[in-house]
Amino acid sequence: MTTPDPEPRRTSGLQPGGGPAPGETPPAEGGTHGISHPEPPELRKGWGAMPLVLIMIVVALVVIGLIAMAVTLIV
Repeated sequence: MTTPDPEPRRTSGLQPGGGPAPGETPPAEGGTHGISHPEPPELRKGWGAMPLVLIMIVVALVVIGLIAMAVTLIV
């Protein structure tokens, strides 16, 4: 188990003053910020009328078909 604060005299890569040697640490963050491409505008419209009408027609046809099958089985 290692201690969170190791002995500075035995830590590898440190200069005599206690700081890391050049090249021992990764470079700092880049200086760029923000997004690289503009984001598309948000869609503000929900479902349109036409898709909802088509879905209701398909559901109605399925229900009519199921009722016709039930009537055929009963008669």
